Amino acid sequence: MGLLIATALPGQLSAEILTGKEEQTGLRTWEWRQAGISIQLVQRSPDQTRAFFQGRGFSPKDADSIALACVFQTIFRNDGQQPLSYDLNEWQITYQDERFPLQTRERWEQNWLDRAVQQAARIAFRWSLLPTRQSFAPGDYNWGMTSFGLPPGASFDLSLVVIVNGKSISGQIPSVVCAVDLP
Repeated sequence: MGLLIATALPGQLSAEILTGKEEQTGLRTWEWRQAGISIQLVQRSPDQTRAFFQGRGFSPKDADSIALACVFQTIFRNDGQQPLSYDLNEWQITYQDERFPLQTRERWEQNWLDRAVQQAARIAFRWSLLPTRQSFAPGDYNWGMTSFGLPPGASFDLSLVVIVNGKSISGQIPSVVCAVDLP
């Protein structure tokens, strides 16, 4: 596992960015740590994602649209001593010098309604994604998928915001790479 120390804005503690690669699968990870907060992104291959959502009632075409949207397993932990919260609507992706929002549950929902995806599949999808907004007491954690809406193999920077005990902490995970779609 590699280690990259990232700098923070003046007046903030610096963050650690840890990267790794799973030997058997080749899937990569990125972890941002600061002030007792840990946010880990684990690549999901498009095939994993296709199979997961087909198994929950999505058609092959709809499962493929999710699989090709750069999906990560995201693990969020509050190992600090203060309560915290986040809102994924405040997080931004920088890809090819343009900024984009994450594809949250709510952004996907209209797409599923337009495609007439069955309610049971929509519910399974909603529960699979990391909640758009959440609060954590010290020791709390959660995980779920996050979707970035980028093509397989794309590289992006993720800017994030977390509110710790009422104070905003901003960070960045640079050079995150979407898993490639194997033939």
